[in-house]
Amino acid sequence: MADFRVIEVKQSVFADNDRKADELRGRLKREGTFLLNLMSSPGSGKTTTLLRTIEALAGELSIAVMEADIDSDVDARTIAGAGVRSIQLHTGGMCHLDAYMTEQGLDALRAEDPTPVDLAILENVGNLVCPAEFDTGASANAMILSVPEGDDKPLKYPLMFSVCDVVLINKIDALPIFDTFSMDRVRENIACRNPAAQVIPICAKTGEGIDVWAEWLRERVATWKSGA
Repeated sequence: MADFRVIEVKQSVFADNDRKADELRGRLKREGTFLLNLMSSPGSGKTTTLLRTIEALAGELSIAVMEADIDSDVDARTIAGAGVRSIQLHTGGMCHLDAYMTEQGLDALRAEDPTPVDLAILENVGNLVCPAEFDTGASANAMILSVPEGDDKPLKYPLMFSVCDVVLINKIDALPIFDTFSMDRVRENIACRNPAAQVIPICAKTGEGIDVWAEWLRERVATWKSGA
C-alpha cells in the first residue's frame, strides 16, 4: 500500500481563523470599537432585540450593525430604518461567519462612512451549531434563547452556551403559555455549561429587561474603550 499523508484540515482552518480573530480584536481595541457577536436560532427575536437595544442606547453610543444571512436584505433594511449604519453580509450558503468575513463587513462599513463607532453588532446567521465554532474576532459573544425553544437547549447545544458571555432569555411574556419552561431550570442548565455567563430575562416585544441588557453593554463598551 502506498504511503500517504493525513492532513487535519478542520484543525488547520480553525487555527488560521483563531489567529485572524486575535488580529481583528487587536485592531478593534486600537480603534475603540466594541464588537458584539449576537447569535441565536431563527425566530428567537434577534432583530427585534436589536431595535430595542438601539432605542435604549440612542444618543449615548454610536452604533453600526452587520446583518448576516444566507440571502436577502430584509433585516439590514429594518435596522437601517432605525437610523443606524447597517450592512448586509451574504454568506454564500455558509451557516456561520468567521473572522475574515467579519473583517470584510467592518471594512465595508468604514468605506461607506469612516466615522468610528463605539458599538458594532454582528447579527450572526440563525443557527445554534456552526456560529459557535468560529471565533469572529468579537469583543464579546451574546446569544438569545427564546422561551418557546425550551429550557433544555443548553444541554442540547453545549458549545453555543459555553462560548457566550451573556444569554438573553427572550419572550418572557410567553412564560404563562409555555408553562413547561422554567427560569430556574434554564439558569441551572446554562450554569452547567458556562458558570460565568450572565443571564438576562427580556421581552423584546414589550421592552421588559432591555434596560438591564443596555446597562450590560454600556459597561462592557466603557471597559473596552478604557483599555482594561
